[in-house]
Amino acid sequence: MQGDGFFDADVSKTYDRDHGDQPPEQIAKTVDLLSELAGDGPILEFAIGTGRIALPLAARGHLVKGIEMSNAMVSELRKKETGLPLDIAIGDMTTTRVDGTFALVYLIFNTIDNLTMQEAQIACFENAARHLTPGGRFLIETQVPLIQKVPFGQTRHAFACDADHFGVDDIDIVTQNYTSNHVWMDGDTHTYFSLPLRYAWPSEMDLMARIAGIEFENRWGDWDKTPFTRRSTSHISVWRKP
Repeated sequence: MQGDGFFDADVSKTYDRDHGDQPPEQIAKTVDLLSELAGDGPILEFAIGTGRIALPLAARGHLVKGIEMSNAMVSELRKKETGLPLDIAIGDMTTTRVDGTFALVYLIFNTIDNLTMQEAQIACFENAARHLTPGGRFLIETQVPLIQKVPFGQTRHAFACDADHFGVDDIDIVTQNYTSNHVWMDGDTHTYFSLPLRYAWPSEMDLMARIAGIEFENRWGDWDKTPFTRRSTSHISVWRKP
């Protein structure tokens, strides 16, 4: 679908299976923590996608809105809705505004990496801050940059080698850009997908937050609030608007 970028109709139809397939207990933990941080306040999801988290949050009684650049992804979300339709703005999460202010803005599943320039990632923080009420929180879930897994001088990291899926990242440590390459196998059918990304360090995100006028509050290694350590492979970071 024109304008949907990398997440077009073909990708959107299989997105939950190929990218967002998580066990129900993991989704429940995610929803539990987001619900706790939001309290009784409204919630905004950047890159709401197919609604795998927003719809369970709404089912708990939260007022949830979203921003999503892909009409095709939103079409998949609409197929899963059972209650009132969510209010979703089609646009870029770095600049698109929605009505109201929110107790929680969140961006999960490594999606901050979809912004392939540092300036765009800063703009995302600034847009989140504009949408927050005083005391409101911005949460990001993403992986810790994986370059420590790559031997010195190498540029590729194989992260999947299953019967139905191969995955290799091409990494440029100078620009912090990387390309995630996937091949899915279904019988005699092979599907290739490649996505440009940019990793940012947790400390780099803290500086982005300061630029946006929000303050660091917490960082955990997972949705169980496990302490973030040098061995953590991902982080859930929270910043608060004064």
